[in-house]
Amino acid sequence: MGEWRRRAAVVTQVGGVPVGGHHPVVVQSMTNTDTADVEATVAQVAALAAAGSELVRVTVNTEEAAQAVPRIVEQLEARGAPVPVIGDFHYNGHILLSRYPECARSLAKYRINPGNVGSKRRDENFRTIVELAIANDKPVRIGVNWGSLDQDLLTQLMDENAARPEPADAGAVLMEAIVESALRSAALAEDTGLPHDRIILSAKVSSVPELVAIYRKLASLCDYPLHLGLTEAGMGTKGVVVTTAGLAILLAEGIGDTIRVSLTPRPGADRADEVRVAQQVLQSLGIRSFEPQVSACPGCGRTTSTYFQQLAEDIQSYVCAQMPVWRERYPGAEDLKVAVMGCVVNGPGESKHAHIGISLPGTFEEPKAPVYVDGAHYTTLRGGHITEEFKAILEEYVASRYGAGVPARGDFR
Repeated sequence: MGEWRRRAAVVTQVGGVPVGGHHPVVVQSMTNTDTADVEATVAQVAALAAAGSELVRVTVNTEEAAQAVPRIVEQLEARGAPVPVIGDFHYNGHILLSRYPECARSLAKYRINPGNVGSKRRDENFRTIVELAIANDKPVRIGVNWGSLDQDLLTQLMDENAARPEPADAGAVLMEAIVESALRSAALAEDTGLPHDRIILSAKVSSVPELVAIYRKLASLCDYPLHLGLTEAGMGTKGVVVTTAGLAILLAEGIGDTIRVSLTPRPGADRADEVRVAQQVLQSLGIRSFEPQVSACPGCGRTTSTYFQQLAEDIQSYVCAQMPVWRERYPGAEDLKVAVMGCVVNGPGESKHAHIGISLPGTFEEPKAPVYVDGAHYTTLRGGHITEEFKAILEEYVASRYGAGVPARGDFR
């Protein structure tokens, strides 16, 4: 497979994190706490950052939220979690940023939705936010959403379309309006004085085909960094699948410089799940690596025992638990590939394709579990301590490969 290639994009610095160009695709997320609740928001931002979110967005919708932002940023720095915090503004951003200059200074980036910065004075309010971004040397994400599109622009394009000899369907005009809103707003921001390399664009919808079409068009018309994501992905499996379907197509085409997975969490669920899904999308496409990948077979009639499932889950949990240590001690361990297979059909072959793998005995097979390292048979495990013995081999392999150079094939002791 050829090397993944990215579309050309200018580089925008967001609180020290480069977005665009040939820099890594940036993972970001958003809190769902009341931003005015400093303690809860700091805790969630820190948890998202610990999970791997490189940028975190917070809602700034009230005076209390705006007043809380500087304290949130200060407390994150005091906790040793100084992740760039982005302010999400709708309707009253021009007022809050003007009234609370410390909030404007503390944020790493402002997010503006051009469809709801006011109706009668939309351009004036938009310019106010841009001028404050210029004064505070902050980048701006111009984020168009089809649920809150500039209705004046949409009406204009609908009227123009109706006057054509062969009008396009309304859906096509809506897509055109979304792209046009983003580009017109970027032009207005630059006319106001915001540098070209301080702008990021997004154009979100909730439909995968429309998302792909919009971003392909946007990418062909500009070189701004693009933030990818569905407006709302939904819950559970549906949310994960629809997000993956949309982002994977675009990312594989080199489109996208920063991503967010907008999952609807179940009550009490971990907000950081959206970070882990974003990371897995990037890692599955070979774009970035975040943690070792554990492959396991789905099971069949040859694997009536659930032991291989238990082992796969145990090894996955072990890898996740060890990764904070490995990340510091063994740079590159995030590229490790582990295979836990359930029978002789694909077990040895899959294990040989991984850095380290084990093939457990399937139903009626001889009770032994061969272990393969770097494509060669290393040892065979038997008895009731396979899990512990395999973990020990895995730990020794990581230490040898990533701590003191790549080991010899099949022999790292």
